[in-house]
Amino acid sequence: MTAPGEPQVGTVVTHRRYVPYSHAHYAGSLVDGAYGLALFGDVATDLCISTDGDEGLFASYDDVQFVAPVRAGDVVEVSAELVRVGSRSRGIAFTLTVVARGEPTDEAPGAARRLDPPLVATTATGTVVVPPRRPL
Repeated sequence: MTAPGEPQVGTVVTHRRYVPYSHAHYAGSLVDGAYGLALFGDVATDLCISTDGDEGLFASYDDVQFVAPVRAGDVVEVSAELVRVGSRSRGIAFTLTVVARGEPTDEAPGAARRLDPPLVATTATGTVVVPPRRPL
Protein backbone atom coordinates (compact mmCIF):
# COMPACT_ATOMS: atom_id res chain seq x y z
CA MET A 1 0.00 0.00 0.00
CA THR A 2 1.34 3.41 -0.89
CA ALA A 3 0.91 6.32 1.49
CA PRO A 4 -0.93 9.37 0.16
CA GLY A 5 1.09 12.50 -0.51
CA GLU A 6 0.40 15.91 0.94
CA PRO A 7 -3.28 16.85 0.58
CA GLN A 8 -3.69 19.25 -2.36
CA VAL A 9 -6.30 22.00 -2.55
CA GLY A 10 -8.31 21.41 -5.71
CA THR A 11 -8.45 17.62 -5.35
CA VAL A 12 -11.92 16.44 -6.44
CA VAL A 13 -13.71 13.14 -5.88
CA THR A 14 -16.99 12.38 -7.67
CA HIS A 15 -19.60 9.65 -7.20
CA ARG A 16 -22.62 8.95 -9.40
CA ARG A 17 -25.77 7.21 -8.21
CA TYR A 18 -29.30 6.34 -9.30
CA VAL A 19 -31.95 7.56 -6.83
CA PRO A 20 -34.29 4.60 -6.22
CA TYR A 21 -38.05 5.04 -5.88
CA SER A 22 -37.79 3.55 -2.38
CA HIS A 23 -36.30 6.92 -1.31
CA ALA A 24 -39.27 8.98 -2.52
CA HIS A 25 -40.60 10.74 0.56
CA TYR A 26 -43.04 13.32 -0.71
CA ALA A 27 -45.59 13.98 -3.46
CA GLY A 28 -44.11 14.14 -6.93
CA SER A 29 -41.51 11.49 -5.97
CA LEU A 30 -39.47 14.10 -4.11
CA VAL A 31 -36.53 12.86 -2.06
CA ASP A 32 -35.70 14.52 1.25
CA GLY A 33 -32.56 16.65 1.58
CA ALA A 34 -30.98 14.19 3.99
CA TYR A 35 -30.45 11.83 1.04
CA GLY A 36 -28.01 14.30 -0.54
CA LEU A 37 -26.29 14.98 2.79
CA ALA A 38 -25.65 11.25 3.22
CA LEU A 39 -24.07 11.20 -0.23
CA PHE A 40 -21.89 14.17 0.79
CA GLY A 41 -20.68 12.09 3.75
CA ASP A 42 -19.78 9.21 1.42
CA VAL A 43 -17.84 11.39 -1.02
CA ALA A 44 -16.08 13.19 1.87
CA THR A 45 -14.94 9.80 3.19
CA ASP A 46 -13.58 8.88 -0.24
CA LEU A 47 -11.77 12.24 -0.47
CA CYS A 48 -10.17 11.77 2.98
CA ILE A 49 -9.00 8.28 2.03
CA SER A 50 -7.47 9.68 -1.17
CA THR A 51 -5.71 12.63 0.49
CA ASP A 52 -4.91 11.33 3.98
CA GLY A 53 -5.16 7.55 3.96
CA ASP A 54 -7.92 7.68 6.59
CA GLU A 55 -11.72 7.88 6.46
CA GLY A 56 -11.72 11.04 8.58
CA LEU A 57 -14.64 12.29 10.65
CA PHE A 58 -17.20 14.83 9.50
CA ALA A 59 -17.13 17.73 11.99
CA SER A 60 -19.63 20.25 10.65
CA TYR A 61 -21.42 21.88 7.78
CA ASP A 62 -20.82 25.60 7.39
CA ASP A 63 -23.56 26.08 4.81
CA VAL A 64 -26.14 23.93 3.01
CA GLN A 65 -28.33 25.17 0.15
CA PHE A 66 -31.17 23.14 -1.34
CA VAL A 67 -31.66 24.90 -4.67
CA ALA A 68 -33.57 22.39 -6.82
CA PRO A 69 -35.53 19.18 -6.24
CA VAL A 70 -34.07 15.68 -6.28
CA ARG A 71 -36.60 13.06 -7.36
CA ALA A 72 -36.76 9.30 -7.38
CA GLY A 73 -35.59 8.13 -10.80
CA ASP A 74 -32.86 10.77 -11.01
CA VAL A 75 -29.22 10.00 -11.65
CA VAL A 76 -27.16 12.31 -9.45
CA GLU A 77 -23.50 13.19 -9.40
CA VAL A 78 -21.99 14.21 -6.07
CA SER A 79 -18.61 15.94 -5.90
CA ALA A 80 -16.34 16.95 -3.05
CA GLU A 81 -13.52 19.43 -3.66
CA LEU A 82 -10.77 20.04 -1.14
CA VAL A 83 -10.72 23.82 -0.61
CA ARG A 84 -8.71 24.19 2.60
CA VAL A 85 -5.96 22.15 4.28
CA GLY A 86 -5.21 22.65 7.97
CA SER A 87 -2.94 20.56 10.16
CA ARG A 88 -5.81 18.14 10.91
CA SER A 89 -8.87 19.77 9.36
CA ARG A 90 -9.97 19.81 5.75
CA GLY A 91 -12.46 22.25 4.23
CA ILE A 92 -14.61 20.71 1.53
CA ALA A 93 -17.05 22.19 -1.01
CA PHE A 94 -19.85 19.84 -2.09
CA THR A 95 -22.13 19.84 -5.11
CA LEU A 96 -24.99 17.51 -5.98
CA THR A 97 -26.15 17.74 -9.58
CA VAL A 98 -28.95 15.88 -11.34
CA VAL A 99 -27.49 14.53 -14.59
CA ALA A 100 -30.51 12.48 -15.73
CA ARG A 101 -34.17 12.47 -14.76
CA GLY A 102 -36.81 9.80 -15.04
CA GLU A 103 -39.84 10.89 -17.06
CA PRO A 104 -42.21 7.93 -16.92
CA THR A 105 -45.51 7.92 -18.80
CA ASP A 106 -48.20 5.28 -19.10
CA GLU A 107 -46.88 4.41 -22.56
CA ALA A 108 -43.18 4.46 -21.54
CA PRO A 109 -42.88 3.75 -17.79
CA GLY A 110 -39.07 3.61 -17.97
CA ALA A 111 -38.58 6.82 -19.96
CA ALA A 112 -35.73 9.08 -18.85
CA ARG A 113 -33.44 11.71 -20.32
CA ARG A 114 -30.03 13.25 -19.74
CA LEU A 115 -30.17 16.85 -18.53
CA ASP A 116 -28.07 19.28 -20.56
CA PRO A 117 -26.94 21.19 -18.68
CA PRO A 118 -27.11 19.18 -15.45
CA LEU A 119 -29.25 20.69 -12.69
CA VAL A 120 -27.42 21.81 -9.54
CA ALA A 121 -29.69 20.64 -6.71
CA THR A 122 -27.66 21.01 -3.50
CA THR A 123 -24.46 22.78 -2.48
CA ALA A 124 -22.65 22.80 0.84
CA THR A 125 -19.38 23.49 2.55
CA GLY A 126 -18.10 21.54 5.51
CA THR A 127 -15.16 20.48 7.61
CA VAL A 128 -13.71 17.05 8.25
CA VAL A 129 -10.92 16.13 10.63
CA VAL A 130 -8.23 13.52 10.08
CA PRO A 131 -5.64 12.01 12.44
CA PRO A 132 -2.23 13.63 12.72
CA ARG A 133 0.12 12.63 9.91
CA ARG A 134 2.47 9.84 10.85
CA PRO A 135 6.15 10.32 10.11
CA LEU A 136 7.43 8.02 7.36
